[in-house]
Amino acid sequence: MSTTPEVAGVLRRFNRTYTQRIGALDESFLGLGLPLSSARLVFEIGVDGAGVGDLRSRLGLDSGYLSRLLRTLESRGLVTVGPDPADGRRRTASLTPSGGRLLERLEQRSDDLAHRLVAPLTERQRARLAEALGTADLLVRAATVSLDAVDPAGRRAAAAMEHYFAELDRRFPGGFDPGEPTPPDSFTVATSDGRPVACGGVQQIGAGVAEVKRMWVDPEWRGAGLGSRLLRHLEGVAADAGHLVVRLDTNGTLSEAIAMYERAGYTAIERYNDNPYAELFFEKALD
Repeated sequence: MSTTPEVAGVLRRFNRTYTQRIGALDESFLGLGLPLSSARLVFEIGVDGAGVGDLRSRLGLDSGYLSRLLRTLESRGLVTVGPDPADGRRRTASLTPSGGRLLERLEQRSDDLAHRLVAPLTERQRARLAEALGTADLLVRAATVSLDAVDPAGRRAAAAMEHYFAELDRRFPGGFDPGEPTPPDSFTVATSDGRPVACGGVQQIGAGVAEVKRMWVDPEWRGAGLGSRLLRHLEGVAADAGHLVVRLDTNGTLSEAIAMYERAGYTAIERYNDNPYAELFFEKALD
């Protein structure tokens, strides 16, 4: 796109400005005696807790580099790493009492720095900054989200579908009972910072005809284009499997999903299944 160089330039300039002003280039981040990478790891362990594998996925770190960071934190008495009591094959990291005190100082100094950065601004400027940074954060995360093919009957698919089923249960007037769902032929999970933020499956329902099933986008991610990106991806999965047409159904309460399908070129058709929760049915020919 013609705007790409301009957008890239703005993003690079912001990165240079921000990393300098928050002290990301300092050997001792916020004067805590740790570089930013180690301080961030302390934060992730203390705030969310995690298995070592989850930390690697959440932070996008190479396993060797993560191991070195953890060993350094262990040697300083800030972190302990050991077997997961629930699964001896996994390792978990937790903060020691010293690590907990360090996290408290990290939180306090981070807050203090943020307040100092915005102190010269007016209330209106602070509101503009908060809105702009919130939008930038969402769009950058949406641009870097990972769309992964997973085992339709596996743990990652089940974890994502739990969110999907829970939202339907909240939004449908009479609730939602998933029963015992049959896994689709293929399933995709969109992951950001190690967490599922969207998902969807593809199932053959006839000769050359596929159905998009269980498509869900985290409400906090709506408006960032992730749903449209996921839908295009699932259409590609269907096309790669040799299908010529893709269909889907939805409930009338899911107005944002309906609008997205219509923007994507889907047209309304007659009912094609016995899904008791479905009220609208759509179809699209694949290129």
